[in-house]
Amino acid sequence: MNKLKKTAYIGLAVSALALSGCLSSSSSSNRTAPTPDEPVRAQQERIDDGFFVVNEAQLPFASLAAGVPAYDNTSRWWGVLDGAGYRIEVPENWNGHLVMYAHGFRGEGPDLTVDSPPMRQYLLDNGFAWAASTYSANFYDVRVGVEDTNKLALAFTDIAAANGRTLAEPDKYYITGVSMGGHIAGAAIELETQQTANNFVPYAGAAPMCGVMGDTALFDYFTAYGLALYQLAGVGADSFPVPLDEAIEKRDIAREVLWTDYAANKTPLGLTLAGQPLFPILQNLTGGPRPIYAQAFGGFQDLLQGFLGSDGTITGILNDSVVDTTSTVYRFETLPGQTLSANEQAFNQSIIQAEAVPGANALRQDGLRWIPKVNGELYAEIPVVTVHTLGDLFVPISMQQIYRQNLEANGFGDWLVQRAIRAPGHCDFSIAEFTATFDAMIQWEQNGIKPGGDDLLDQAQMADSNFGCTYTIDGFPQEVVRSLMPACTP
Repeated sequence: MNKLKKTAYIGLAVSALALSGCLSSSSSSNRTAPTPDEPVRAQQERIDDGFFVVNEAQLPFASLAAGVPAYDNTSRWWGVLDGAGYRIEVPENWNGHLVMYAHGFRGEGPDLTVDSPPMRQYLLDNGFAWAASTYSANFYDVRVGVEDTNKLALAFTDIAAANGRTLAEPDKYYITGVSMGGHIAGAAIELETQQTANNFVPYAGAAPMCGVMGDTALFDYFTAYGLALYQLAGVGADSFPVPLDEAIEKRDIAREVLWTDYAANKTPLGLTLAGQPLFPILQNLTGGPRPIYAQAFGGFQDLLQGFLGSDGTITGILNDSVVDTTSTVYRFETLPGQTLSANEQAFNQSIIQAEAVPGANALRQDGLRWIPKVNGELYAEIPVVTVHTLGDLFVPISMQQIYRQNLEANGFGDWLVQRAIRAPGHCDFSIAEFTATFDAMIQWEQNGIKPGGDDLLDQAQMADSNFGCTYTIDGFPQEVVRSLMPACTP
């Protein structure tokens, strides 16, 4: 830890994206009755009880640049389709391609809201139409996100016609999204989705950004962090799940034992001798040694500790726990691939493991799994370009490593390009980085120009102090935070 004392650490706020005309319907395609022996999920009860409501006042959106002639004749429509709100924008010189944008996690409230894509100007300037859905439910409901996004894509020409513009069916569909929306984009191009979804769209390419590309492995990670926190503090869990009141008690003890003053300094410099192993444990759980990790460490502790006490059902998306830490290896003295030290062996042998309930997220007969899989088995050979920030500890870059491994195992590795960005937060890309990622996928799909990328499985490359410099494009709106990060050196 001595090297860490030479670096200024910054507590960083984390943003969890997460990030006229009407064609409406009051029906919901997500009301799928359980089989006789299947309990109704908490999420299904929320849907059936009408808990989720489209915030229709939030749907309208303004011209990209008022008074700019190039956008004067752009069509902009919004409305509600089967319980999900939407926005659609079609430039006058539409090129026949439709881009679907999937937003990130919206929390657990009732309001359903929509985002416009960050690369909106690029899309309009290059003739793309785009559409985005609120989805018909909040929580971590990726199944709803995939189905509603695809349903909107398939309704595109009908919505256009209802608003007085006759359009041909798109000749190409693309999908992009952030955070949970990255999971949606990744799942949408899977063979399993083609085989099981109620609504399937044959996307020609995808650009998942800061996405949950390891699907339920994200929740294994949250659980592993909590179990390690308790174990280091000397109050290891006896079983999983840990009841909420007990989890809070253990959390408070961990804050006292592992930090000198948790409220005042959550950074690595604030860790006690007992707490110092948490730094490398979390580093290795999230992708291994890499730039920007140290600067991001403190800013994510509150968020990660907010998942303590979770029961593994992903807040009622499932009826049983899907989390599994039986293959998790906790390292604080060695690197992946090396033999565990004696201390690490003792730690791994003593820490409790969470085991998934068999069939908790099994295949279903009524459509996609409750949490759609990103197996790395594409429905076709299509280009996929992903991008991820190095400091993200909410949806860590390890999700991209899992995705790479899965695609390689299924013979689709040549169809994936991945890029790392030197930023400390979740999905905190500059507009230029959003745009460059999407454009790289488009150039590959339309012109056969395979873009460059980073090797996220090469530990030595990732650990280099300049890793991530190649595709980082500083600019709006990250200038201030980026100025506090370690600079790239010649």
